[in-house]
Amino acid sequence: MKILIAPDKFKGALNAHEVAENIAKGLRDVLPDTKIDIVPMADGGEGTAEVICGAQACTWLQCKAHDPLGREIGARYAWIEDAKLAVMEMSEAAGMRRLTQSERDPLQANTFGIGEMILDAANRGANEIIIGLGGSATNDGGFGMARALGFRFLAHEHELRGAVTELAGLERIQKPKDLILPKIIAAVDVKNPLLGKNGATRVFGPQKGVTKDQIDKLERALTRLADVVAEEFGFDYRDKAGAGAAGGLGFGLMSFCGAKIRPGFDVVAEAVGLEAKIKDADVVITGEGSLDRQTLEGKTPAGVARLARQLGKRVFAIVGRASTDREVREIFDGVSENTRPGMSREENMKRAAELLRENARGLAYDL
Repeated sequence: MKILIAPDKFKGALNAHEVAENIAKGLRDVLPDTKIDIVPMADGGEGTAEVICGAQACTWLQCKAHDPLGREIGARYAWIEDAKLAVMEMSEAAGMRRLTQSERDPLQANTFGIGEMILDAANRGANEIIIGLGGSATNDGGFGMARALGFRFLAHEHELRGAVTELAGLERIQKPKDLILPKIIAAVDVKNPLLGKNGATRVFGPQKGVTKDQIDKLERALTRLADVVAEEFGFDYRDKAGAGAAGGLGFGLMSFCGAKIRPGFDVVAEAVGLEAKIKDADVVITGEGSLDRQTLEGKTPAGVARLARQLGKRVFAIVGRASTDREVREIFDGVSENTRPGMSREENMKRAAELLRENARGLAYDL
């Protein structure tokens, strides 16, 4: 029997490789002679560059950039020389991890550092850039990124460079004259549009610190940005699936960089050769920290399960915790949870490795 282990990270506890290794250890305790293949996965969220880099011959490059509040940082991204391919994550420059809890300020936080990373890769001769859109601290629609690329945002001939809410007064956008960018793929794990009840601000803003009284201000600002882009450039991506990813950075990448939005799972699956690995396996095991309705919206376990089903393979999930949602659970042949009765979320995360091994041993007896 051949078993393929293809999980995502357990956010805040273990990266995807650590998750896979602990599942493998548990399986080997019971099935020592079974052939086990490991392929850490991601879906456009944090960890995407690391997973793709781990599957291909790559080096890590560092460039000067700015964090969401404008402080100078060193930002790294993966470089695959043979393909002249850069793989980066927006969270490296503009992620929540760059800020303390008290520093979260979605009116001031911006994506300027993403533009700097894109320019660095372009100046190195990149043929293609993949950008994972996850873990953002921003809600600026790509306003900061575009400014780093040379776009100027004007109101009464005054250039807007401050808070996102300044965009409510935007009158026109001036394009840079000599900007040449490679093909850019925005890898997303959500399908939200830019605006409205399912848009970037209302759905994801609160977790970044957006207060109730700021929601309408940010919505007006991003609406005006989309209106002026449509007027000046002749296209309108506000309703495109994924436009609302990373605080509207999906919209910004399409509008200012000509980027193509793709499901992050598909991008990663291609890069790591997942389909061929599943074909070669008898059983597939996937997982992530939380299995719920969001899983069905393009997250790794759902993508792995879909592909395994298409290829006629049994597929199981080992997760931190899972909802009782029947539709979510039915895409797997079985679901094992690390959560135990009376266990706190903190303890679940702290003991993640141990519990993964325990669940893998239990699953091994049933295979």
